[in-house]
Amino acid sequence: MDTIQKELTSRKEEIQAALELLFKANMKITDWDVPEANDQEAAKMLIDILQEKLDAIREDVKNGKYINY
Repeated sequence: MDTIQKELTSRKEEIQAALELLFKANMKITDWDVPEANDQEAAKMLIDILQEKLDAIREDVKNGKYINY
C-alpha cells in the first residue's frame, strides 16, 4: 500500500461521516423549510444532487484538474 492509500484509508471513516453529515443536515433543513415534505422523496433528490457533484468532480479528475492541486 502506498502513502496516499495509507493516508486516505486512515481517514476513510471521517470522510464518509462528513458526507453523511452533509446529507443529514440538508434533510433537516428541508424538513424545517418544507414541513410537509415527503422525506423519502427529499432523500432521493439530495442523493441525486450529491451524485451530480461527485460525477462532476470525477470528470474534473479525469481531465487532470487536480494534477497540481
